[in-house]
Amino acid sequence: MKKALTILLIALVAVSSVFAQGGSESSSKTEVYFMNFKPEIADVYTNVIEPAFEAAYPQYDLKVVTAASNQYQQTLRSELTKSNPPTIFQVNGPVGIAENATTVAPLQDTDFYNLLADKTMALSLDGNVVAIPYAVEGYGIIYNDAIMRKYFALPDKAVSISSAEEINNFETLKAVVEDMSKHLDELGIQGVFASTSFMPGAEWRWTTHLVNPALVAEFGDLATSSSAATFDFVASENFKNLFDLYLNNSITAKGMVGSKADADSMAEFALGQVAMVQNGNWAAAQILGTAGNTVADEDIKFLPLYMGIEGEENKGLCIGTENYLAFNKNASPEALEGADTFLTWLFSSEEGKEIVASQLMFITPFSSFSPEEAPDDPLARQVNIWMNKDGVTAVPWVFGGIPSEQWKADFAQAMLEYINGRYTWDQVTAAAQDAWAREASLTGR
Repeated sequence: MKKALTILLIALVAVSSVFAQGGSESSSKTEVYFMNFKPEIADVYTNVIEPAFEAAYPQYDLKVVTAASNQYQQTLRSELTKSNPPTIFQVNGPVGIAENATTVAPLQDTDFYNLLADKTMALSLDGNVVAIPYAVEGYGIIYNDAIMRKYFALPDKAVSISSAEEINNFETLKAVVEDMSKHLDELGIQGVFASTSFMPGAEWRWTTHLVNPALVAEFGDLATSSSAATFDFVASENFKNLFDLYLNNSITAKGMVGSKADADSMAEFALGQVAMVQNGNWAAAQILGTAGNTVADEDIKFLPLYMGIEGEENKGLCIGTENYLAFNKNASPEALEGADTFLTWLFSSEEGKEIVASQLMFITPFSSFSPEEAPDDPLARQVNIWMNKDGVTAVPWVFGGIPSEQWKADFAQAMLEYINGRYTWDQVTAAAQDAWAREASLTGR
């Protein structure tokens, strides 16, 4: 009996030792929690980047969580209150920094910050660098040049120009689009524009991106829009010009747009059902990754958001960024060191840079990337072409100065009421003005 008890005790001690060692090994890993803003590239983070980084740095456990489309700010607020909050998160410019002023950590001493080629692109708070841009992007109207060439070859076309490259203002764009709508069967398409998606969470293409030229017309730059207590919407009719052109020449009837997501719009374009869709260079992955994609790389091109604003003939794509990364100052020193290690690896190691260029398809602002290492997808190439066009100036991103996500939600609701015939456009304009004043006052402008 004594022998048996002795053997049992030895066995228990051995098992306890094994569990203790396992527990010690597990706890030696430091978790780096990254909250991703972009659902369209979530799979790249979880299936490619997570295992690659952990193989390179086994002492870290990289956890990437992606918020649902148009739900990032609400999700971030919730996650930051939890016992295990994000170590790395995204802020959308000065408004995002103001909202997270008590959370953002100083970054000027990080290796990640040192990668930034133009240090003035970083955002500061109280003398500290707190947000670093990680991607420069461009957006406008994406078009299928094969369909456009077919249109311009029509013997009875109503315009005198002979290529999409000659479109440089709203008047010409409107004439081309409305004439194309009369030749849908000949062009083999179901609508000129893809669906004006208004499914909940899909309104960002209008409330953030389409409104940007109107914000620029009123405020000029981000600094001014970020401090503006009121928004007069002086370019309201210009915004309506292009918005109506989308709605009236779309593959989807107005009454159905509430059931359409931006993914539906991109699929319609990729499958050759439409000639145009508003989106940015990040949509290249969606187009090229659509099963049955019929659009050749060389036919995927950009036009600016022409809406009749004075001087638009000399304006190009909307180019800038709202993609700033911040660290959570409440994270442990080990997690913050891991965050710096992760982002430095992603944007400077050969393995990381290849993933960024070929799978994330970011145009980055970091000195670690040579021109040859830039993304080679068709829309990234188009952004570079437009940035370097003689006599053409890019339209800056000013929507980072929108006072809140609630303003966007209220603006979207008013637009949907207009689409469904329950609001006049004057009521949409008034809703945008009133919501801005209310939300700006809540943020202390």
